[in-house]
Order: sequence, then structure tokens, then C-alpha cells
Amino acid sequence: MEYFISDKIRPMQGSAIREIFKYAADPEVISLAGGNPDPKTFPAKELAGIAEEMLTEQPVLSLQYGITEGHTPLRDAIKARIKRIENIGTDNDELIVVSGGQQGLELATKVLINEGDTVIVEEPSFIGALNAFRSYGAHLAGVPVESDGMDMDALEKVIKENKNVRFIYTIPTFQNPMGVTMSVEKRHRLYEIAKKNGILILEDNPYGELTFDGTKTPTIKSFDTDGIVLYSGSFSKVLAPGLRLGFICAPRELIAKIVIAKQVSDVHTPMITQLLATEYLKRYDLDAAIVKMRANYAHKCQTMLDAIEEYFPEGVEYTRPGGGLFIWADLGHGIDTLALSKKAVEEKVVYVPGNTFMTDMSLPCSTLRLNYSTMSDERITEGIKRLGKVFKDALK
Repeated sequence: MEYFISDKIRPMQGSAIREIFKYAADPEVISLAGGNPDPKTFPAKELAGIAEEMLTEQPVLSLQYGITEGHTPLRDAIKARIKRIENIGTDNDELIVVSGGQQGLELATKVLINEGDTVIVEEPSFIGALNAFRSYGAHLAGVPVESDGMDMDALEKVIKENKNVRFIYTIPTFQNPMGVTMSVEKRHRLYEIAKKNGILILEDNPYGELTFDGTKTPTIKSFDTDGIVLYSGSFSKVLAPGLRLGFICAPRELIAKIVIAKQVSDVHTPMITQLLATEYLKRYDLDAAIVKMRANYAHKCQTMLDAIEEYFPEGVEYTRPGGGLFIWADLGHGIDTLALSKKAVEEKVVYVPGNTFMTDMSLPCSTLRLNYSTMSDERITEGIKRLGKVFKDALK
């Protein structure tokens, strides 16, 4: 039987990252492709103790329906935390707990976008967000990303050239996939450009706390006095991704609509995972755990950078992030990294081709994303060595 598929879903392609995971399952393959946090950072023992207690002493609370907005003690804890560490939250703001940061992006899109409306995105940008926007029929307008964030002159030009621009999507801190951080000056300029043009900003910040040296850059939401910024946060990179816990902080009027949209999607985020996070935040020091994560990822990143310096061909450009999980490389010379990825698989190493993160995935791309968070030092170095051989052969 030939099945009918909707116009919104038919042209969409699956995540190349998820496809790469099929190869990464081979223990001989070194995966520099994913975006997973290091499993060694998961507080499994602590969460196991909390789970046993919740399910034995509070089984009804753990297993019954909850409210769509999220477990109130968890919402209060998140509000207090983002106010303390990011200076986020005004009397006009509200917060909803969502099933991972990805759902937050999808719900915001559902609420704000009609088919054919424009979403301005960084080019390159996070594939999960791009597909969320595509799934609602949005027109994607890309703005190049420089070493200090989005090109603001190009942004103003893109706004003038496109109709019905509903919001600007940005990952300003340790951007996925490039690893770069938007300067404070550009953050303020972005805010003023959006304000002047009556456009919302969707600020996605899953990596902001993973700063290697502890230096924090002010979030755009922290100076949102006009109610134009929706802030998406997540526990996936600082607690555990399998809990599927994220949140959106935004003006109350928008949160009220997002609540309705979430009721249609999944009614509410699972209570048991919300309780795990609530009790963990109450009993343990997440800030101290994050300090250890920073040192771990800083070491892994430097290990990869040292290997790139030693094994990659001369002339390859790459970023030197100050935090987060990713390095972005550009081979240049018209090399198509999607086609080249097959050669890498033959050498038992995988990366994510750059076209995956572009508004038009069909165009050849000489860039790629590398991840250092899950592999050991030895496998990082060996993986880069194998890639260096593949890249040198391609450039001959």
C-alpha cells in the first residue's frame, strides 16, 4: 500500500546524527559525532536513591498525572536558580517545565509560526531546531556566524529581505555546532535590532554553564526589559539527558499559550523525572558537580585541539571553544564532507558533516562538527589521527 504523508513531513530528512549512531554502535568505531554528555558525570547513585524513596514513600505523587506547567517545587527551584546564576526572570515572566529542550523549541514554534512565516536562524545551526521549524512550514533564513557570533549587518539585511519574520533563533553561548560565543556587544545589538523590528528572540542555552574557566557571558534574556525573549534551558547537559527535562522562561502571555500547546503534545512532563530533579537540587550541590564537568570537558577539548594541531592537514580552519561540547572545522578546497564521511567510516571514525546544520542541506559543504565529550583521551587522539589521514588523502 502507498501511504499518504503530509506535505509538512514528506520533504523532511531524518537527523544525520541519529543515522551516524548506527555506525557508532560498533565498538571499533570512534565516534566524534554525537552531542552526548560524558556518562561519567551522571549522578546515577544519587538519583537511584531518590527514585527508590519516591516510588516507595510517595507512589501516588510519582505515578499520577501532574499539572501541565510542571511540578511546582521544581518550577520554583528552576526560577530561583536561573535568577541567581543568569539574572533571568521578571514580574512579567513565567516558566514551564518541558520534556527536554527540544520540546521547548517545538512548542514555541507551534505557538508562534504560521506556515510560510520566516524564522531567522544562525547558519549553521542546531539540526533539532531547524527540523522543528521546518515541521511547521516555516521559511528558514540563515545568517552567517562569525568568530564572535551572528553577523549583525547580515541580520539586518535578512530582516529587510524577508516577510513575516516571527522570531530569531540563536544559541549565543558555545553554539551548536560551531562552539563559538556571541560577544556581549553583539547580544545587545541583536536585542535592539529585534526590538526595533518587532521580532521575538528564541534564546537556546543548553551549554552556557559548561564554561571551561568559569567565565559567564550575560544571557540575552537577562536584559530583556521589553518581553521579547523566550529563554530555553535544559538539564540534559548538566544532570542527565535521559530525564528529558527542560524549561522555557518567557512572558506570561506566551507561556499560557505554550501550556495549551503542551497539553496537546503530552499533557505534562513525567512526574517521576521531575521529582528526581527536584530532590536532587534540594539535596545535592549541582553547582559543584558542574565545576567538575567544566574541568573534564576543558581537558577533553584541549586533547582534541592538540591532536588536530598534530594530525590535520595544514590550512584546515577550526574553532577553539571556551566551553560546550563541539569544535567546528572547515577543510576548504571544495571538499564535500558528506561524501568524505563514507571514507571516514571505512577508517572506523565518524563525524557530522556540515551540511546537516545548514538551511539547505542539499548543498555541498566543506565543514564538519567534532565532539569530544564522550571519548577517552586515547580514542580522541586516535580518532583525530584517523581523520587526519582521510583529510590528507582527500586534499592530495
